[in-house]
Amino acid sequence: MAARDRFVARSTDVILVTFPKSGTTWLKALTFATINRNRADVAEPNHPLSMLKLNPHECVPFISFLYNDGRLPDLDSLHEPRLFAEHVPFSLLPESVLGSGCRIVYLCRDPKDNLVSLWHHMLARAHARGLAQYHSFDEVFELFCSGISMGGPMWDHVLDYWRESLRRPERVMFMKYEQLKGDTGGCLKRLAEFIGCPFSEEEEREGKVEEIVEMCSFERLSELEVNKNGRRGIGSREIENKEFFRKGVVGDWKRHLTAEMAEQLDRITEEKFRGSGLKFDKAPLENWYGH
Repeated sequence: MAARDRFVARSTDVILVTFPKSGTTWLKALTFATINRNRADVAEPNHPLSMLKLNPHECVPFISFLYNDGRLPDLDSLHEPRLFAEHVPFSLLPESVLGSGCRIVYLCRDPKDNLVSLWHHMLARAHARGLAQYHSFDEVFELFCSGISMGGPMWDHVLDYWRESLRRPERVMFMKYEQLKGDTGGCLKRLAEFIGCPFSEEEEREGKVEEIVEMCSFERLSELEVNKNGRRGIGSREIENKEFFRKGVVGDWKRHLTAEMAEQLDRITEEKFRGSGLKFDKAPLENWYGH
């Protein structure tokens, strides 16, 4: 937990937080491009066009990873607003984040799609490590329902940030992946307003919002050479960048979950979120094509 003790947040910082496999890569790309859209020098590492050479995770580092292996990164030279990311629960954010007044953008995802994406990611990681076997999907489903996953209990993670967004809406913005997918341009404008760099009327007329949406689309990013064939180090291991670009769709859970599994996850979600005001759409079982 070196990052929690050593990271010094500024009031101008923007922290992107997600439960693992909730749209992190896409959120990083959109926010990075939005914050840096007016930089004149395309040679600058923070210029949006740098994403044509870099994976979004290189553009927006996870705070925790910056302090791996005893490292003490020099973050003072970064342009403001500095942009970072995290996966940790609200209570485990660096203490300076909680007291700095910086802004937090939280993105969550339907638990059913979140589970499926987690499963594929863990399979890819197991394969990268040379493991011949991994938990079956049924086993991972049961663990996930019990609150056991690489990100911990998903429902607790989401609820903590949801409640903070209600308490302090000026500091915590809460979004759903499904909303971002359905109205990317509208969500991007609200995001830009929240982080303090709203699009001007002129920019909107010139199509700047649509330009960023297109540049950061799943189709565009997944076809870049760096994301098809590049690799990046995470701690003591390497991971292929293409692992961060599987499908990027809403509803892929229908290809993996039985009707009973979907109903169970919906039931748990409803119970966990009861009284909070937070809801996710239930599985449309009248048109069920699951196995």
